[in-house]
Amino acid sequence: MTKIALDAMGSDEYPIPDVTGAVQAAREYGVEVILVGDEEKIKPVLDSLNPGSLPVSIVHAPEMLTMEDKGVALALKARRPNAKNSMAVGIDLVKNGQADAFVTAGNTGAALATAYFRLGMIEGVDLPALAPVFPTATGSCVVLDIGANPDVKADNLRQFAIMGSIYAEKVRGVKNPKVGLLSNGEEEGKGNSLVREATPLIKNAGLNFFGNVEGKEVIGGKVDVAVTDGFTGNVMLKSSEAVAKLIVDKIREAIKTGGPLALLGGMLVKPALGKIKKLLDPAEEGAAPLLGVNGLVFIGHGRSDDFAIKNAIRVAKNAIEADVLKAMREGIAERLN
Repeated sequence: MTKIALDAMGSDEYPIPDVTGAVQAAREYGVEVILVGDEEKIKPVLDSLNPGSLPVSIVHAPEMLTMEDKGVALALKARRPNAKNSMAVGIDLVKNGQADAFVTAGNTGAALATAYFRLGMIEGVDLPALAPVFPTATGSCVVLDIGANPDVKADNLRQFAIMGSIYAEKVRGVKNPKVGLLSNGEEEGKGNSLVREATPLIKNAGLNFFGNVEGKEVIGGKVDVAVTDGFTGNVMLKSSEAVAKLIVDKIREAIKTGGPLALLGGMLVKPALGKIKKLLDPAEEGAAPLLGVNGLVFIGHGRSDDFAIKNAIRVAKNAIEADVLKAMREGIAERLN
């Protein structure tokens, strides 16, 4: 049975959403979930959910990493051999083969540092990349990196392109995914020095390289994978989320303040608005993979509720079943040698 270690101390409202989502996932997806964290806090929540014979267990980790952990102090906590925080203990379960993947809704920087120090990197990959799925006009697009690395080199973007292409194909089911390099213009030669230097590297990496893409083309569904540095990707992610929220909020406001006809129209379009809300809701994916580390790690948002946690476990399960880590190792070795 697929085993997934879950950081039960990860979400902002831990451990209730984390434990509830884990029980739902175990029931719905037939996975074994190992809850990692303070047993005194986790067990009462788990017992209240009456899990019965569901394969949900607890591994005690008395400490936790928070948003206050930064810099050298974070690095020391992330790499200490006998670390007792929930992220270190959970990732060690993956490293030791006791779990197939690790999922957390905790501090992204802490998860990244802990995975980097405890799992190491896939041979041939220098930096990890956080790779969420963006909704597009034609389906979805894997965008990487969206925050793990503000500063990168051209060869890092080549590595990101290879990993993103493999993930899109193996986990998202996209045949021969189109890879685009995020830039401020479609024409080759546009962009900053990083983009211009990375273009020939990605073009010669044996991928289905579409070329340069602007943000509107990513959202328009022109490519299946969009590659960029973590600074640009993070700005794009947060801007997209803000615009999506603004549009939905303004539609609701217009319906509520537009009088009886607007209210009637709102009732008629409610099912359609529900579909749009679902498309734009990050909880539908739950978590993004941290590609490049030598193990499966998925990072969700601190605001995750039980629905998001359940879906994060589903995303991790899909990656495990697709054997994406093996494909990543083989694909990197093949294309970079």
